[in-house]
Amino acid sequence: MAIYKFASLPDAEALKAPLAAFCCSGGIKGTLILAPEGINGTVAGSPDAIDALAEFLFVSGPFGDRLVGAETKYSFAEEAPFLRMKVRLKPEIVTLRAPEADPSKRVGTYVEPEDWNELIDRNDVVLVDTRNDYEVGLGTFQRALDPKTASFVEFKDYVAKNLDSARDKKVAMFCTGGIRCEKASSYLLSQGFEEVFHLKGGILKYLEVTPKEESRFAGECFVFDERVSVGHGLELGSATLCRACRHPLTEADRDHKDFAEGLSCPYCAGDTAKHEAAAERQHQMDLAKKRGTAHLGDAVKEIAARAKAEKIARAEESRARNSEG
Repeated sequence: MAIYKFASLPDAEALKAPLAAFCCSGGIKGTLILAPEGINGTVAGSPDAIDALAEFLFVSGPFGDRLVGAETKYSFAEEAPFLRMKVRLKPEIVTLRAPEADPSKRVGTYVEPEDWNELIDRNDVVLVDTRNDYEVGLGTFQRALDPKTASFVEFKDYVAKNLDSARDKKVAMFCTGGIRCEKASSYLLSQGFEEVFHLKGGILKYLEVTPKEESRFAGECFVFDERVSVGHGLELGSATLCRACRHPLTEADRDHKDFAEGLSCPYCAGDTAKHEAAAERQHQMDLAKKRGTAHLGDAVKEIAARAKAEKIARAEESRARNSEG
């Protein structure tokens, strides 16, 4: 279960222990972030355990009804994707460091994926990608503005320097799954922007439900797991990760003169420390291959292939479950 919701949780510290205890008692693993502004994270367990967790979060647990209506997505895997359970306390579930942005009180207008094309095709709408530069580099919506941020906290500076509430009357924003642009829309409203829109469910939901021939999204969407990127229909993308700096790489990046498999890429070409660490990792992989055993990092492609097959085989079951929520 992947979940997020902006909600007033001033008792987040007190909620940590009972939430962690409940998850551990049911064999659930993963990471959940609690903050005074809400909850965010992904966990995995048996179907019965996840059902029990949903009951705990939305009905019977110490949260009361504060998490009702949370953005919740279910998916399936043959093997447990996480090694341990962690409940973390943080000041924010999405770090912007702008107290005036409070999505639990005010956000922009949600736009369903089915209505997104009509909105962004309008000439009077300014379209902004709220993700970081390395994510935008893999793919984005046509004519979307790229803030070129290295982290979300820089988004405030981008707004101050490039957007004008008096000039930009309609602003539409999007992100990977919906959470980041939800906070961004709240921030813009606090800065005097009157008509602010954001894509409900983010790029992932858009790619899932929008026919490829009707799509305005060009490229692939970066995801924060072993798949690296996905395309239309959430099919496994072609991007890989540099094992030295963890930057996502396109086919063009892998053709660059500074790319060396497992060792370096165009984005870390001058970082000797990263290259030495990557070289040692590659050495261990080579040794494991000679011994006939699998190195931890050697399983990434196999895991991604299994994830893709599992996604196809159980897509309808996931959609049915999500539609019930």
